Amino acid sequence: MSTVIEQPVEARLVAAAPRMQSIPATLGYDLADPFAIRMTFPAQATLEDEEVCWTFSRELLAAGLQGPEGHGDVRVRPYGYDRTVLEFHAPEGIAVVHVRSGELRRFLQATRALVPEGLEHAHLDLDHDVAELMRDAC
Repeated sequence: MSTVIEQPVEARLVAAAPRMQSIPATLGYDLADPFAIRMTFPAQATLEDEEVCWTFSRELLAAGLQGPEGHGDVRVRPYGYDRTVLEFHAPEGIAVVHVRSGELRRFLQATRALVPEGLEHAHLDLDHDVAELMRDAC
């Protein structure tokens, strides 16, 4: 059984122009970090011409499908009937993208099949993590 889930999604970048630009993005979930979601934008879709990856909680994404969530670097909220807005706040500015809510729900369903909500802690290897911290401290 695979321990990584990746799903391409079409994101629409909200800009001052009347038509939103469509950009590719990839949602990722890894059993090694069961609380986190990654959203990666390829180099050609970024101002720095480098791949950009945002990591945020699976719980934030799920809650943001129902109502506004987030107070930090990543914020999520529903937009209309079939879209969800994701805001990414960085020192350089704010990127706002729209993603089809159905795509996000499908992705979350796949992550829940791998790790049901509330059981993330069972997939953490705390002994290994503590050993790594102790090794780095010496």
